[in-house]
Amino acid sequence: MNSPEQPLPTFDEVLLCTPQTTAEQVGLFLRRCLIPCSRGEKIYTMLYADELSYDVSCRAEELFQDLQRYNSSYRLVILCDCEREHSYIPSAFSQYKVHMIPQRPRAEIQQYLQHHYRVPRPSSSAASVFKGNMCVGIVSSRRAGVGK
Repeated sequence: MNSPEQPLPTFDEVLLCTPQTTAEQVGLFLRRCLIPCSRGEKIYTMLYADELSYDVSCRAEELFQDLQRYNSSYRLVILCDCEREHSYIPSAFSQYKVHMIPQRPRAEIQQYLQHHYRVPRPSSSAASVFKGNMCVGIVSSRRAGVGK
């Protein structure tokens, strides 16, 4: 985010973890991250890794330990909810823990995202339903189940 021209992460750089995420999915992701190849300087991110099941977390840690010896220059960020810091993954990687506070003002982050998610005007895209020709949007309501 140092420059508006820096791209957003690609689909292969991010793993959004849920309790249903399988060991195979985590394994494929860790292999992309930790096995050296000529893919450039990607930064891999596991989001909500604290939500992985215990079995998947154990297998992920074992695989990480096995693979990290092949590549000492990997870039891996594991984001977890601070409320669940005692689950397996945050505990296993606690020696690397860094408490993060966003370094950029909210308005600057929003501007960066708007730059990347804006659809060009002459397009006949469904993005025209979102404010400012954005191709993503958040629809929310204070009341549950009102047809969002």
